[in-house]
Amino acid sequence: MPVKKTAITKTTQKKSVAPKKHDIRQYSRQVVDGDDRAPSRSMLRAVGFEDADFKKPQIGIASTWSMVTPCNMHIDKLAEDAAAGADSARGKAVIFNTITISDGISMGSEGMKYSLVSREVIADSIETVAGCEGFDGLVAIGGCDKNMPGCMIGLARLNRPSVFVYGGTIMPGCHKGKNTDVVSVFEAVGAQAQNKISKKELIQIEKTAIPGPGSCGGMYTANTMASAIEAMGMSLPGSSAQAAISVDKTKDCVEAGKAVMKLLKANIRPKDIMTKKAFENAITMVIALGGSTNAVLHLLAMASSIGVNLKLDDFTRIGKRVPVLSDLRPSGKAMMSDLIEIGGILPLMKMLLDAGMLHGDCMTVTGKTLKQNLAKVKPYPKSQSIVHALNDPIKKDSHLVILKGNLAPEGSVAKISGKEGLKFTGTARVFASEEEALKRILDGTIKKGDVIVVRYEGPIGGPGMREMLSPTAAIMGKGLGEDVAFLTDGRFSGGSHGFVVGHITPEAAVGGPIGLLKNGDQITIDATKREINVKLSKAELDKRRQAWKTPRPKYKRGVLAKYAKLVSSASKGAVTDLND
Repeated sequence: MPVKKTAITKTTQKKSVAPKKHDIRQYSRQVVDGDDRAPSRSMLRAVGFEDADFKKPQIGIASTWSMVTPCNMHIDKLAEDAAAGADSARGKAVIFNTITISDGISMGSEGMKYSLVSREVIADSIETVAGCEGFDGLVAIGGCDKNMPGCMIGLARLNRPSVFVYGGTIMPGCHKGKNTDVVSVFEAVGAQAQNKISKKELIQIEKTAIPGPGSCGGMYTANTMASAIEAMGMSLPGSSAQAAISVDKTKDCVEAGKAVMKLLKANIRPKDIMTKKAFENAITMVIALGGSTNAVLHLLAMASSIGVNLKLDDFTRIGKRVPVLSDLRPSGKAMMSDLIEIGGILPLMKMLLDAGMLHGDCMTVTGKTLKQNLAKVKPYPKSQSIVHALNDPIKKDSHLVILKGNLAPEGSVAKISGKEGLKFTGTARVFASEEEALKRILDGTIKKGDVIVVRYEGPIGGPGMREMLSPTAAIMGKGLGEDVAFLTDGRFSGGSHGFVVGHITPEAAVGGPIGLLKNGDQITIDATKREINVKLSKAELDKRRQAWKTPRPKYKRGVLAKYAKLVSSASKGAVTDLND
């Protein structure tokens, strides 16, 4: 008798279907596969492709190399190292360039208006090249302040397996046996104006402060963002704390090229890594390191590009529980090179993880979680004094304080280490440009108790949101750091310190209260209450608002004009592709 087939028999006889593998050549295949793509292949043969290369995933190496600035002057070699790593892992690397500008060179000039704009240009260019050429994965190498978040925004938009590589920090200069860097030069300008040093000594500091390649040597914006990106999981462990010219940095680049190939095979993309928890990890690291105010603007922009709902209030929330632990410049004493010598940021990350301050379950570009990456990290040497223990913080909560009030209804970002105090009340001295404020600081017009207000320097009003390192460094150089406050709708360099409040929103150009201030108004900054207020009634502010007129655009054509039309508020990251 034939056996009756049952449903169970059917099930057991059914062939199993293996899960469909994802296509690791999802994008390059569209460009080079098939007879009709012969012209494309012909073009690529001219740049070095051989028959076998057309079957490999293409890995774009976004290089920010330029002789514009020492921060990026070595990145051409690093790009070659990353390409070698990708090629050795059976990918086909293609190096391409994007731009960079120098904040340090343009600081205090009209050219600085292009600085923040360059972040968007870099992001646009990486997206444009990768989207056009069909790269399956990417390595992006950044060195100076804006090209790092610019690279990250580009990688986020593309959402293809990617690794970010930090170009590395500069070694310190030396003057009279003390370490120096670019901020030393800016502060020397103020010191010379106060007759604390001679012009000859100023020139000597100028000549010795920057000895070679690499990003500015303190916990300024470049090192801040490198550390934040590593904490986020988008760089290989250790990438943020390496000298620009070092064996470690060469190895970092080679391994980054290999890592992209692993990410391709595992189908791990930026959206899998750049989660809300990952951004919280980045914020935690920025605070613990005493990092730059620019991190707030850049992290908001990076979150926007990947679709993560990050807000100013998140910085306040996290800042209440995370202390400042690192004695690094500009507010502290040590340089990035000193931090590298004791182990970089990995022991700090392990310390914060063990204390429950980092999310250990976040995926990273290693294909492992943050907790797994940190499992074998050893603590700092007991003899070091740069990174404090959690029970002995430099400041018990964040130095980045989000202030709101009648002067900044949408928020502002203050960098208050506590060394200058937590509250300041003074008299407004109002300027329509950074240049005029700097003149009045250097010629002695600015006195103790003044609150310098520089407005119409926001993303729209500048346009471009210039950094105010020149005037803030001059204040410190003249010894007024504890006696003068500085407010702006522009930004500050990572090298700025003192009683400084930037990113004031709404900005003056759109009718924000900062545009209504007059000389003599009394302003109070209270870091404890997280408030910034001008002593004016609502009725008086309304009266001034009615009399206020929208200023004419400073630029009518070109990139700055386009930027001013597209850019969002600084409270939303000053992005140019906001979709609401």
